[in-house]
Amino acid sequence: MNGSDYIKIVNATIDKAWNGQKDTLANASLAISTAISAKRNVFVFGCSHAGILAEEVFYRTGGLAVINPIFYGGMMLNTRPITNTSATERVPGLGKEILDGTPAGRGDVIIIHSVSGRNNVPVDMALAAKEKGLTVICITNLNYSRSVTSRHPSGKRLFEVSDIVVDNMGDVGDAAVTIDGLPEKIGPTSTAVGAALINGIVIDAVKNLVEGGIVPPVFMSANLDGGDEHNAKIFKEYKDNIFYM
Repeated sequence: MNGSDYIKIVNATIDKAWNGQKDTLANASLAISTAISAKRNVFVFGCSHAGILAEEVFYRTGGLAVINPIFYGGMMLNTRPITNTSATERVPGLGKEILDGTPAGRGDVIIIHSVSGRNNVPVDMALAAKEKGLTVICITNLNYSRSVTSRHPSGKRLFEVSDIVVDNMGDVGDAAVTIDGLPEKIGPTSTAVGAALINGIVIDAVKNLVEGGIVPPVFMSANLDGGDEHNAKIFKEYKDNIFYM
């Protein structure tokens, strides 16, 4: 197998994940649009590479202005040494502490991305979010997660403590490409597939808002004429729902 095979695998996985769980994806979009229409808040979180999806959907052209990333020092890819991220993700109770440091509350939505779903921080955060009255959407790999044990004291994995479970339908271990002579697989699919899924969910949430007669707070490019003025109006109107400024 080679790079071309990887592209085929990613495309096929996106297609399978998107078309194989339409009801689940619709529920995720509805949860987000319902929260926004009620002027509630939307958060997104992930550890290490899983956090790339949090970066993907906030403060960008064509994105919903009210999606708030939760970033935690020592758990993102700018951490040095990077190996600390693996240890930090396993710290008991930290997920709750991180969430408690945000304005998240009843009626809000949080998207938590964790491919294996087994570590303490994402599970802790999901449990803490449910206690606060948030709707928890997780993006995970069900086959992978079911093949491993939880590291959380409850014995639960992320998909077992979430309200809406989106499956990225990747391979166990995430990497998908086999090369003759190499014992390890190469080519993880979770970022590419996860980015497609979360953008698709957001697009359908925006569609729900438009159909409900609400003008959604979608950013224009600051490099287009009128972009700065458009975005400034969004920041003013939704100042109580934007926490990354």
